[in-house]
Amino acid sequence: MPRIFKSVDISSLEKDVQRDYFDRHTPHVICEKIAKRGEKFRVKVKMGRDYTHPDDPDHYISFIQLWNRETFIAEAHFAPETLGKSENVEVDFYIVPKVSMNLSAMACCTKHGLWQSDPVEVKVKD
Repeated sequence: MPRIFKSVDISSLEKDVQRDYFDRHTPHVICEKIAKRGEKFRVKVKMGRDYTHPDDPDHYISFIQLWNRETFIAEAHFAPETLGKSENVEVDFYIVPKVSMNLSAMACCTKHGLWQSDPVEVKVKD
């Protein structure tokens, strides 16, 4: 079983190096809190807030996954040196929800392992 890292309240960390490390590796789920049943719904997953992740041949984000509780929904894979270094890595997933969801993301850094986002509750209404 791989070790899974979770987000940390980086404002409580004292060292800039720690804030940089946790921020650049933590995925964040960004979406509306209410979705309409049966209609296309956009979910953005973005790596970090203030710091960008490297995109080097030996150190890059290899995949980002979207989950609804324990149910795998979608995945995007990335090759090294294809995402660039000037912006945070992000991907948009489009899903058609049927029931309310508790969305989270997983991302894999080739050097620092698997990272999990905080969950985001999405209510689905008719």
